[in-house]
Amino acid sequence: MNLPEFETLLLEIDARGVARLTLNRSDTHNALNATLISELCVAVDWLGNAQGVHAVVLTGAGKTFCAGGDLGWMQENMKKSRAERVSESADLARMLRAMNDLPMPLIGRINGSAYGGGVGMISVCDISIAADTGVYSLTEVRLGLLPANIAPYVVARMGEANARRTFLTARRMSAPEAQRLGLVSDVVAADQLDAAIERELADLLQCAPGAVAATKKLVAYVHAHDLDTNMIYAADKLADAWETEEGREGIAAFFGRRLPAWRQACAAK
Repeated sequence: MNLPEFETLLLEIDARGVARLTLNRSDTHNALNATLISELCVAVDWLGNAQGVHAVVLTGAGKTFCAGGDLGWMQENMKKSRAERVSESADLARMLRAMNDLPMPLIGRINGSAYGGGVGMISVCDISIAADTGVYSLTEVRLGLLPANIAPYVVARMGEANARRTFLTARRMSAPEAQRLGLVSDVVAADQLDAAIERELADLLQCAPGAVAATKKLVAYVHAHDLDTNMIYAADKLADAWETEEGREGIAAFFGRRLPAWRQACAAK
């Protein structure tokens, strides 16, 4: 598999089909600039269409996950026209949407602190495991700005009440508080972070990849629709699942008391 190369990212894929995508601007605490945003869009698009990729682990180089927007990039944006600033903002929105819509699970390996857009990226992860040393804050209002493009994802993750408190005050959250508010799934000691990620992957890799992708779409759909609409959608999707190769294989393996094909493949690796 020929992997794309990047200036601001590292991309690796192991034999199990687990991709590791690393924000690689440690000298700026992995702050978001135009290049990093653009390359994230390219990487996520490539991963979403790659064959045999079952999960993506997102992390940061160095001690910080992501410091939010690069201040130099923000300063340059102040010199641009309104149309150019809108375009730059839309690029960030597309990047977050693409990450959120990845067909395979996105697991955040949150190796350190995150601010602004970094909190937004945590919020689009399906699962996020954070080192206990991290601090998190939505700092935009301190700069006279708004947490605009990240808002849909952070509000969905934390709920409106928690989002109001953290957005309006730029409150600094410890890792345990971030877990209590729903931003991160679990908090572990920094030296246990990789082991915790491996435990999540061990469970995930037991599951049928196509069913996982369809279930991720199911969750997004039912969250956005009313019960009557969801009942119709769910009945249709379950009927579809019974007709898939994975569905037939899973049921046959259960009654045959054997591992289904995807678990056999995982065990072989």
